[in-house]
Amino acid sequence: MGEDLFWAIRGGGAGSFGIVIAWKVQLVDVPSTVTIFAIVRKWENNATKKFVHRYQRRVSKIDKDLSLFLGFQTSNTSDEQGNTKIEIIAIISATFHGSKDRLLPLMQKEFSELGLLEEDCTEMSWVRSIVTYNNFRADDPLEVLLNRTVNFDAKAFKLRSDYVRKPVPDGVLKKLLDRLYEEEVGQSYVEFFPYGGKLSKISESEIPFPHRAGNLYNLRYMASWKEGENTTSTNKHLSWVRSVYDFMTPYVSKNPRGAYLNFRDLDIGVNPNESDTSAYNYIKQASVWGTKYFKNNFYRLVYVKTLVDPTNFFTYEQSIPPIIPH
Repeated sequence: MGEDLFWAIRGGGAGSFGIVIAWKVQLVDVPSTVTIFAIVRKWENNATKKFVHRYQRRVSKIDKDLSLFLGFQTSNTSDEQGNTKIEIIAIISATFHGSKDRLLPLMQKEFSELGLLEEDCTEMSWVRSIVTYNNFRADDPLEVLLNRTVNFDAKAFKLRSDYVRKPVPDGVLKKLLDRLYEEEVGQSYVEFFPYGGKLSKISESEIPFPHRAGNLYNLRYMASWKEGENTTSTNKHLSWVRSVYDFMTPYVSKNPRGAYLNFRDLDIGVNPNESDTSAYNYIKQASVWGTKYFKNNFYRLVYVKTLVDPTNFFTYEQSIPPIIPH
């Protein structure tokens, strides 16, 4: 297929260039045993706040075998008198490539505030951990991963993403999480997805995906709601995501403000009308969203698109555009 096209479809959104009918992957080694855990902590606890403060500064630098995820949402809880209230909870989960005997001392050293216990941890094979994290039952056979027609509860959602290169100040983070109260209980989320490790060892231009060294984590804002809600209700959810995204503008990556391709975000722009026959203006408008996903790799993707699909047959709202002729 040629080096350029092979480069483009490995991270550039393969749907812009054709239909992939066969694929061969080079596997990487994983240990026979991995350890996972998922624990819940109350955000208002000082220990949780100390953990989050340290998490921002250490998560991209800790042991390469540990991937530590952090999410926040609101939840109904009851006090000792049986009174129900809404509060923010932190969900901390991890996959560790190794046994819990190695993981526990590491967590005690790096994040002692969590108080992780042996009974919080479960050892299993790596592929079994994928079954677990995809919300299948613990005793489901591995073959469920081959099922392409599994239907989970249908929900509409809006998700926007950012890249964080410097720790978000504690006061700003508090204001961000306080906004979770503005949405319906359990329907809004703020998530941290750690970077660092192997991601930082690969150059930005190796494949189209450019978000490499220097990123602490990917930050995600999401609201979900039942399919079929009325327009007013839907707009309320959309407005919540857009408002928190705007609020975080000063604290995330800049020039461009990065975004993760797999969280398709039409708010950052769509392809211009092809009736604009000025190639310069056409690409300039598409680059508004293109450079957020791909940085300067966007322009190489345009070059490849022009070579392999000059008539723009494979197109959608944010497909890579070809250089259209004058």
